[in-house]
Amino acid sequence: MSEVYAARRERLRERCAAGGSATALVTRPANVRYLAGAAPRGAALLLGSSEDLLLCGAPPSGEADEGRPDEALRVQVLPGAGGDAAVAAADAAIVQGADSLAVEEHHLTVTRHRAIGAVAPRLRLADLGGAVEQLRVIKDEEEISCLRIGAEIADQALGELLESILVGRTERHLALELERRLVDHGADGPAFATSVGTGPNSGRRGHRPTDRRVEEGDFLSVCLGATYRGYRCEIGRTFVIGTSPADWQIELYDLVFAAQRAGREALVPGAAYRDVDRAARQVLDSAGHTEGLPALTGHGVGLEIDEDPQLAPAAMGKLDTCVPVTVEPGVHLPGRGGVRIDDTLVVRPEADGGPELLTITTKELLAL
Repeated sequence: MSEVYAARRERLRERCAAGGSATALVTRPANVRYLAGAAPRGAALLLGSSEDLLLCGAPPSGEADEGRPDEALRVQVLPGAGGDAAVAAADAAIVQGADSLAVEEHHLTVTRHRAIGAVAPRLRLADLGGAVEQLRVIKDEEEISCLRIGAEIADQALGELLESILVGRTERHLALELERRLVDHGADGPAFATSVGTGPNSGRRGHRPTDRRVEEGDFLSVCLGATYRGYRCEIGRTFVIGTSPADWQIELYDLVFAAQRAGREALVPGAAYRDVDRAARQVLDSAGHTEGLPALTGHGVGLEIDEDPQLAPAAMGKLDTCVPVTVEPGVHLPGRGGVRIDDTLVVRPEADGGPELLTITTKELLAL
């Protein structure tokens, strides 16, 4: 992987040079990990004029949650506790003879930005912007492999839960059990806080589990994800508990399923982000569900669970091959509940079979 990280840093260096900066300071943890292989707590990465450095407050642990540093990258551990790796990196840039430094202004606090300016007053600070995030949008096959394994783990955890007795158990208990099963199957941990909603809570995006117990006839909506080697995937499904679905539940489920299918089918290289959103949204709009819909139909996934691109009505840009995204439309009826169906897919050209579905748990409306 060393050559992969080196190539990523070189691409970023070229972007910096085009913007007039010979050096760059990366502090956003996901960006540090993308370029250095590891992101120990508080670490900063300096792309220097003569040498690249990973600066951190303690030696990297090599644990799964922070990754392993690129072996070709020199790691500099700060002397003493309480040091700021970003400030130390700016000092190192001065030692290397830099006169300018591109920084991630969207991540640095005002205090840290001022501290960098104080330690290196003659260093011209420029804004790196979202350059690293833009590099991260298109994944290589190794990254996609990590997402694929994470999706398999999430599918396993969800499948096992569906085989257990659910009536009488609380949303909170089910969420905790799902997260335990993710780790049991090899995940670094959950990709985000697992959401379990029952009855009137079902179908709500980002619902935090409560002590409400599962009852017969409820909709049960579940959204979970696994992190594997730092890469995060997502899956969401909705089921009916203990009995045949009511007519209104079947109608609502079929509607959301049709919207989700339309969104998935729109995932082709060159498709505008907003057109993917529109494909799913217009199915729901045509059925009269114009109020209370999620702000977006999906989003990119990778080292973060919510990254570019955003599949939203006003989003600018077009899809590329090898971009993993979620498609997750949903409808929630206040006081009754709702449906959410969520998959992680990778954009592929039609010649390669079209979008690759990573999360394969059935989307049939099951009565559990």
